[in-house]
Amino acid sequence: MSVDIVLADDHGVLRAGLRALLNAEDDLKVIGEAATGEEVLQIASELQPDIVLLDLNMPGPGGIEVTRKLRDLVPETRVLVLTVHEDEGLLREAIDSGASGYIIKRAVESELINAIRAVARGEMYIHPSMTRALLREREKRTPPPSGAQESLTPREADVMRLIALGYTNRQAAEELRLSVRTVETHRANLMGKLGLKSRVELVRWAAENDLM
Repeated sequence: MSVDIVLADDHGVLRAGLRALLNAEDDLKVIGEAATGEEVLQIASELQPDIVLLDLNMPGPGGIEVTRKLRDLVPETRVLVLTVHEDEGLLREAIDSGASGYIIKRAVESELINAIRAVARGEMYIHPSMTRALLREREKRTPPPSGAQESLTPREADVMRLIALGYTNRQAAEELRLSVRTVETHRANLMGKLGLKSRVELVRWAAENDLM
């Protein structure tokens, strides 16, 4: 079964190159393309792809806004951001808006393919250079209280793991057989206990504490 992909970039030459690269893989299939933010939303709504490979610099609604709208419009579709920007602020915004991955356009072809497959499996993928930036920032933050991980209930740990892997609140609720409101409550509680303020911090904390 192939992974259905929509390419969203305003550069036609780049889209053509990506289409040829991805369609050469037996398990990947480009089913649509978009050159503006409005087109992304329309095409994703019509085709319900597994993944939208999204440039942040799109005419019309920008990539961050598009990502946020896609999360509500097609919650089963995962967004993998493909951008030239090695900017931690944009990474934070993208992940907090619902993106399941962030990869830099200078990445080698095999890395892009691996990132798509990882996101399709339900995992979170962040380009190594951005991961290093997040780890550098960790050194500047106040460490969480001693025993913070032990303060999580088993259900809070389950919720954290799924959110860190890219699940939406709704998807985590379905996986754990809970209501969305209960998942939201667990998420708020665990972030409060650990002093986390964003999804990026949650993902980083989960990875550092072997909860992925």
